[in-house]
Amino acid sequence: MAISDYIGRFAPSPSGELHFGSLIAALGSYLQARALEGKWLVRIEDIDPPREVPGAAQTILRQLEHYGLHWDGEVLWQSQRHEAYRERLAWLREQGLSYYCTCTRARIQSVGGIYDGHCRELHLGPQNAALRLHQTHPVLNFHDGLRGNIVTNESLAREDFIIHRRDGLFAYNLAVVVDDHYQGVTEIVRGADLIEPTVRQISLYRHFGWAEPDYIHLPLALNQEGAKLSKQNHAPALSTGDPRPEIIRALQFLNQSIVNEWQDCSLESLLANAVANWSLPAVKDSQTLPGEL
Repeated sequence: MAISDYIGRFAPSPSGELHFGSLIAALGSYLQARALEGKWLVRIEDIDPPREVPGAAQTILRQLEHYGLHWDGEVLWQSQRHEAYRERLAWLREQGLSYYCTCTRARIQSVGGIYDGHCRELHLGPQNAALRLHQTHPVLNFHDGLRGNIVTNESLAREDFIIHRRDGLFAYNLAVVVDDHYQGVTEIVRGADLIEPTVRQISLYRHFGWAEPDYIHLPLALNQEGAKLSKQNHAPALSTGDPRPEIIRALQFLNQSIVNEWQDCSLESLLANAVANWSLPAVKDSQTLPGEL
């Protein structure tokens, strides 16, 4: 792949404002793309209205701009991509690669928490049912650009997972794969909490016969209780003041070399220096990174 062919992306959901953990993911993906002289895209993953906070999407875009993380091209909104998702679901049905399932969460928990294919041969209709992928390409391991070979949970890898929800909403894994392929994304840099979905997303790429992107999963910022910083855990929003201290803190978290002079330069110069000095191997040195789910 030529350097100019690189396409990365940051794809937040509008369920709240960006926080420090979000900044690490955004900054890591931004630096990787810019260091390779590639494109860096932004996509708003607004396909789950019950979880969305009014106004959060525009706030997120303003936060990225305030922190100097300027994207290439136009923002892609998943809420405008429903027809593309429906086309892929129809293709899977035509290929015999999906089926309707009426199993409840309680039933799945009763059999160990991983779906056992109960409805696969029942030929159910769509009434009050989710649509599941008939898994024919389980991903038992994959290469991570930071962690090396990641061995997956075999039962999870072989599970027939949901691609269209019972409530009529498109499943996250389906939408992400369809949009990453559509946007030509060549590498996905995001937090380690998304290693498990990566297994399912690679599987969908293989079912569709599409070239897979590369993956890098960054270490997670934790709160004082040892839990991941997240909107669900009420992580505080990024400061609306001078963005440079938070950028420097994120660079330090990613174990990037920081010189004292950087703290006195402009935001633009700070980010330019961060791009010029970006070292992915240094991130690995900064954390203990497990290679197995």
